[in-house]
Amino acid sequence: MAKSKKTNDLADLTLLGSGKAAKPVRKLETFPNHAKRDYTVTLSSDEFTCVCPMTGQPDFAKIVIQYIPDKKIVESKSLKLYLWSFRNEGVFHEHVTNLICDDLVAALAPRWCKVTARFAVRGGIGITVDAEYQNNHTK
Repeated sequence: MAKSKKTNDLADLTLLGSGKAAKPVRKLETFPNHAKRDYTVTLSSDEFTCVCPMTGQPDFAKIVIQYIPDKKIVESKSLKLYLWSFRNEGVFHEHVTNLICDDLVAALAPRWCKVTARFAVRGGIGITVDAEYQNNHTK
Protein backbone atom coordinates (compact mmCIF):
# COMPACT_ATOMS: atom_id res chain seq x y z
CA MET A 1 0.00 0.00 0.00
CA ALA A 2 1.33 3.42 -0.88
CA LYS A 3 2.42 5.57 2.06
CA SER A 4 0.02 8.41 1.15
CA LYS A 5 -2.95 6.02 1.18
CA LYS A 6 -1.92 4.70 4.61
CA THR A 7 -1.53 8.25 5.96
CA ASN A 8 -4.97 9.21 4.61
CA ASP A 9 -6.50 6.15 6.30
CA LEU A 10 -5.30 7.46 9.67
CA ALA A 11 -6.25 11.11 9.14
CA ASP A 12 -9.63 11.03 10.93
CA LEU A 13 -8.65 8.79 13.84
CA THR A 14 -8.33 10.76 17.09
CA LEU A 15 -8.83 8.05 19.73
CA LEU A 16 -6.41 5.35 18.56
CA GLY A 17 -2.90 5.81 19.93
CA SER A 18 -3.61 9.32 21.18
CA GLY A 19 -1.65 8.76 24.38
CA LYS A 20 -4.56 10.18 26.38
CA ALA A 21 -6.19 8.18 29.14
CA ALA A 22 -9.10 6.24 27.70
CA LYS A 23 -12.51 7.59 28.64
CA PRO A 24 -15.96 6.52 27.51
CA VAL A 25 -17.14 8.57 24.56
CA ARG A 26 -20.18 8.29 22.28
CA LYS A 27 -18.11 8.66 19.10
CA LEU A 28 -17.54 6.03 16.42
CA GLU A 29 -14.48 6.62 14.27
CA THR A 30 -13.97 5.04 10.88
CA PHE A 31 -11.32 4.45 8.26
CA PRO A 32 -11.70 3.74 4.52
CA ASN A 33 -12.57 0.31 3.15
CA HIS A 34 -10.31 -0.49 0.19
CA ALA A 35 -11.76 -3.91 -0.66
CA LYS A 36 -13.97 -4.21 -3.73
CA ARG A 37 -15.70 -7.44 -2.61
CA ASP A 38 -18.35 -8.00 0.04
CA TYR A 39 -17.00 -9.44 3.29
CA THR A 40 -18.31 -9.62 6.83
CA VAL A 41 -16.71 -7.96 9.83
CA THR A 42 -17.63 -9.47 13.22
CA LEU A 43 -16.81 -7.71 16.47
CA SER A 44 -17.81 -8.95 19.91
CA SER A 45 -17.53 -7.86 23.51
CA ASP A 46 -18.37 -9.75 26.68
CA GLU A 47 -17.94 -6.56 28.72
CA PHE A 48 -21.03 -4.52 27.82
CA THR A 49 -22.89 -3.01 30.75
CA CYS A 50 -25.75 -0.59 31.22
CA VAL A 51 -28.26 -0.21 34.04
CA CYS A 52 -31.95 -0.92 34.38
CA PRO A 53 -33.82 2.37 33.98
CA MET A 54 -36.29 1.35 36.71
CA THR A 55 -34.10 -0.18 39.40
CA GLY A 56 -30.61 1.11 38.60
CA GLN A 57 -29.30 -2.45 38.82
CA PRO A 58 -26.51 -3.36 36.41
CA ASP A 59 -27.24 -5.34 33.26
CA PHE A 60 -24.47 -7.31 31.55
CA ALA A 61 -24.46 -8.44 27.94
CA LYS A 62 -22.39 -10.00 25.20
CA ILE A 63 -22.64 -7.73 22.17
CA VAL A 64 -21.94 -9.18 18.71
CA ILE A 65 -21.77 -6.74 15.80
CA GLN A 66 -21.66 -8.02 12.24
CA TYR A 67 -21.61 -5.84 9.15
CA ILE A 68 -20.72 -5.78 5.48
CA PRO A 69 -18.78 -2.56 4.91
CA ASP A 70 -19.40 -0.25 2.01
CA LYS A 71 -16.96 2.68 2.09
CA LYS A 72 -16.09 2.74 5.82
CA ILE A 73 -14.87 0.40 8.57
CA VAL A 74 -15.33 1.08 12.27
CA GLU A 75 -12.13 1.54 14.27
CA SER A 76 -12.22 -0.97 17.15
CA LYS A 77 -10.88 1.24 19.98
CA SER A 78 -13.54 3.86 19.25
CA LEU A 79 -16.13 1.05 19.36
CA LYS A 80 -14.80 -0.08 22.75
CA LEU A 81 -15.05 3.46 24.16
CA TYR A 82 -18.49 3.88 22.57
CA LEU A 83 -19.80 0.68 24.20
CA TRP A 84 -18.23 1.76 27.49
CA SER A 85 -20.25 5.00 27.35
CA PHE A 86 -23.43 3.05 28.20
CA ARG A 87 -22.01 1.76 31.50
CA ASN A 88 -24.02 4.11 33.76
CA GLU A 89 -26.92 4.77 31.41
CA GLY A 90 -30.39 3.62 32.36
CA VAL A 91 -31.80 2.02 29.24
CA PHE A 92 -33.99 -0.93 28.26
CA HIS A 93 -32.26 -3.81 26.44
CA GLU A 94 -34.34 -3.40 23.29
CA HIS A 95 -33.66 0.33 23.10
CA VAL A 96 -29.91 0.15 23.59
CA THR A 97 -29.50 -2.63 21.00
CA ASN A 98 -31.40 -0.62 18.40
CA LEU A 99 -29.50 2.56 19.32
CA ILE A 100 -26.16 0.80 18.80
CA CYS A 101 -27.36 -0.47 15.41
CA ASP A 102 -28.62 3.00 14.43
CA ASP A 103 -25.34 4.67 15.47
CA LEU A 104 -23.28 2.13 13.52
CA VAL A 105 -25.44 2.64 10.44
CA ALA A 106 -25.10 6.43 10.76
CA ALA A 107 -21.30 6.19 11.08
CA LEU A 108 -20.66 3.48 8.47
CA ALA A 109 -23.51 3.45 5.95
CA PRO A 110 -22.86 -0.31 5.63
CA ARG A 111 -24.41 -2.64 3.11
CA TRP A 112 -25.77 -4.72 6.01
CA CYS A 113 -25.47 -4.60 9.79
CA LYS A 114 -26.72 -6.77 12.65
CA VAL A 115 -26.29 -6.15 16.36
CA THR A 116 -27.05 -8.99 18.77
CA ALA A 117 -27.16 -8.32 22.51
CA ARG A 118 -27.35 -11.38 24.77
CA PHE A 119 -28.17 -10.05 28.23
CA ALA A 120 -27.36 -12.12 31.30
CA VAL A 121 -30.23 -13.74 33.14
CA ARG A 122 -31.72 -11.45 35.77
CA GLY A 123 -34.93 -12.20 37.60
CA GLY A 124 -34.98 -15.63 35.99
CA ILE A 125 -35.24 -14.31 32.42
CA GLY A 126 -32.54 -13.92 29.81
CA ILE A 127 -33.12 -11.51 26.95
CA THR A 128 -31.51 -11.57 23.51
CA VAL A 129 -32.19 -8.70 21.12
CA ASP A 130 -31.30 -8.68 17.41
CA ALA A 131 -31.41 -5.40 15.50
CA GLU A 132 -30.73 -5.62 11.77
CA TYR A 133 -30.26 -3.12 8.95
CA GLN A 134 -30.19 -3.86 5.22
CA ASN A 135 -29.17 -1.24 2.67
CA ASN A 136 -31.01 -2.16 -0.48
CA HIS A 137 -29.51 0.74 -2.45
CA THR A 138 -25.90 -0.42 -2.69
CA LYS A 139 -24.12 -2.85 -5.03
